[in-house]
Amino acid sequence: MPVAVTLAVVGAGDRGAARAAWALAHPERAAVVAVAEPRTVRRERIAAAHGLDAGAVVGDWRALAARGRVADAVLICTLDRDHLEPVLAFAALGYHIMLEKPMALTEEECRRIVAAVEEAGVILCVGHVLRYTPYTRALKRVLDSGRIGDVVSVQHLEPVGFWHQAHSFVRGNWRREDEATSMLMAKSCHDLDWLQYVLGRPPVRVSSFGRLSHFRPERKPSGAADRCLDCAVEEACPYSAARDYGDRLAAGRHGWPLSVVVDEFTPRALETALREGPYGRCVYACDNDVVDHQVVAMEFDSGATATFTMTAFTEHADRQTRIFGTRGELRGNGRQLRLYDFLTRGEEVIGLGPGGAMDAAGGHGGGDAGLMDAFVSAVATGDPGLVESGPRESLTSHLTVLAAERARREGTVVDIRT
Repeated sequence: MPVAVTLAVVGAGDRGAARAAWALAHPERAAVVAVAEPRTVRRERIAAAHGLDAGAVVGDWRALAARGRVADAVLICTLDRDHLEPVLAFAALGYHIMLEKPMALTEEECRRIVAAVEEAGVILCVGHVLRYTPYTRALKRVLDSGRIGDVVSVQHLEPVGFWHQAHSFVRGNWRREDEATSMLMAKSCHDLDWLQYVLGRPPVRVSSFGRLSHFRPERKPSGAADRCLDCAVEEACPYSAARDYGDRLAAGRHGWPLSVVVDEFTPRALETALREGPYGRCVYACDNDVVDHQVVAMEFDSGATATFTMTAFTEHADRQTRIFGTRGELRGNGRQLRLYDFLTRGEEVIGLGPGGAMDAAGGHGGGDAGLMDAFVSAVATGDPGLVESGPRESLTSHLTVLAAERARREGTVVDIRT
């Protein structure tokens, strides 16, 4: 029987805990043997879940790295701005690395990560989970088969969701560029990477438009307070933190995003968090500066074009994609594909393949499980080709994101080839 791949976890927040949970579901294939996490509650929670003794649990990744190589691989799930240093340290120790997206926040840092893992000869899997879903596999099979002919243009929409925007990008960790990164890098590097993957090539030119339109102090309603619990107009506000988190607590929905707001799922803990913490603030009285809507236009070397739209002002729904080819049109929503054939003038619903519908029910449409399956398989076999989001592929899509942000800020078209 093969020996399970051993994993160390760096950062035991929601992403780290979710990645580590894959090992609990597949104990014959992977086991968590160490964790580094600064927050005591999160540290103790993951240690208990994986049966770790006190010696395997530390408060800082540097303390873990100081012990040398204690696992086959490390899951680096720190905040976006804290990726570079741990990657460099653990790569030098010979760890294979699963790194949450984005890889890093600048071109220089991304290139340093690529150089470090290539020099060390270790596997790097970046957390572009959309590449690993049954839906993506089915869509790519259709495109690669030529059933819709040559791809001429693409429309892709990321409907962030009004409450998700308020939680993560107005009140939360990704609200400010100087503390995190741009909205496009934090949220939508998934999508620009996905477009590159399914089309089989990166764009060569990009332009972009977008701004912070709504979540601004001048939009604050008359009579509104700085915190939802003190607000006279809270009941009329769709962005009420009291209602959003309170309803989740009352319904027993203790996962994300409520798990980011409180460590204890009690009314008292939630009230304290909303009165004292960042998640109870009025969305018009925060220090946020990331955009709440953005459009990216892309041109490919084939002459094909694509547009990507990210907007906060939606129901929290599935991504929507339309791909227009010379012989047909393909429409998808993350769960189902529909192909219209120009020759037969008929429409066909495309299945996701054996087990696809069931797999797609998991996190990120099955992409969370798919990514961990691929990474653990790559480590177990020593075959980096099993990873779809390796260092070079991820670098290319990150360069596209950085170019699009430059285009938005400078009001220009950026040629990525130069």
